[in-house]
Amino acid sequence: MTADPLDAYMDAVAKALALPIDDAWRPAVRANLEVSLRLARLVDEFPLPDETEPASVFAA
Repeated sequence: MTADPLDAYMDAVAKALALPIDDAWRPAVRANLEVSLRLARLVDEFPLPDETEPASVFAA
């Protein structure tokens, strides 16, 4: 049986960061990650013309 890719990702990142995820928190971590990935997909799929330039940076 193949593990769910998102669960495998959570395990890999937790291991890489030496950040244990308690079993009780896994559903909440997964839900947050799903929302983050869904929002990232919206940004990634937003079409921009080739002429688009980054916004200016203002400092006070």
